Amino acid sequence: MNEVKEALRNMEQKYKLFLQQQFTFIGALQHTRENAHDTLRPVASIDQVQSYLDHHCNNSTDRRILNMFINICNDLSMLCHKLETVHPGNNTTNSILERCKLLLSHSNDLSAIRAKYPHDTVNHLSCEEAKNLYGGVVSLIPIVLDCIKEWIAHTEKLPSHGLYNVSGGSALSEKRAPQEAPAMAAISQPPPSAHPEVQTSIHNKDNERVQGSERVQKKHLNDTENHSGKVKAPWKPPGRHA
Repeated sequence: MNEVKEALRNMEQKYKLFLQQQFTFIGALQHTRENAHDTLRPVASIDQVQSYLDHHCNNSTDRRILNMFINICNDLSMLCHKLETVHPGNNTTNSILERCKLLLSHSNDLSAIRAKYPHDTVNHLSCEEAKNLYGGVVSLIPIVLDCIKEWIAHTEKLPSHGLYNVSGGSALSEKRAPQEAPAMAAISQPPPSAHPEVQTSIHNKDNERVQGSERVQKKHLNDTENHSGKVKAPWKPPGRHA
């Protein structure tokens, strides 16, 4: 998303330079329309401007400003297609993108569109006739820029797991992976073995405990046999009873 915002800022800077030369742009359109004997219909499409540039442009100043307009429109079109790779979107954001792509289509009729406040590009045109002839073509770029800003505003409100980087992987999953790696390593790592000296001490204590138990058992067995056996009376010689 930061990359998109940076691209938008660059486009806005280019448009500011173009806007400072709006009178030069209108003059170039007037010159080329006269050369094309096409002074009655309004300038209504990017294709029409491209045709004036290719076939009816006689000086470098007109060629430069018309080229500047065409290049900004092409860059905006590329930016709109790039937005589709950043986020899958929803109905709202997809609708905004479709409108942008339609406006930037070279054959689309621009004669009816008008940029509104805070844009004053139409108001800078000299008279009502100029507004009718050039109002649509001077409104195209600011309207598309506003649409892209609207797309960004709506997209930032959507769940972040939908964001994708340039390679197409999930940005959130990539962010989570390094954090989960240490935990997984800790789970898979076998417990550390005890120190050899500690193991030897434990083993000796176990042997002593077993031997002591065996001595107790033997003593108990002997005592049991002595108590349960028959005790013989001492031998006496036979004799008469008193």
